[in-house]
Amino acid sequence: MDPMTKMWVSLIAILIMGLSVFLITFARTKTTGILRGALSFVAFIFMVVGFLGGMAALI
Repeated sequence: MDPMTKMWVSLIAILIMGLSVFLITFARTKTTGILRGALSFVAFIFMVVGFLGGMAALI
């Protein structure tokens, strides 16, 4: 992967991780019940995708 592509992949990974932090914060403070669980699960999936994108940018 060329350096410019690595930069874009890492930037997208950072943005996805930021979105997951916002989503988990929203889920924990504003929602309850099954919606809270669903949003927390989606935030976890976003965090894993962001982590994998960050690891791909390092290789």
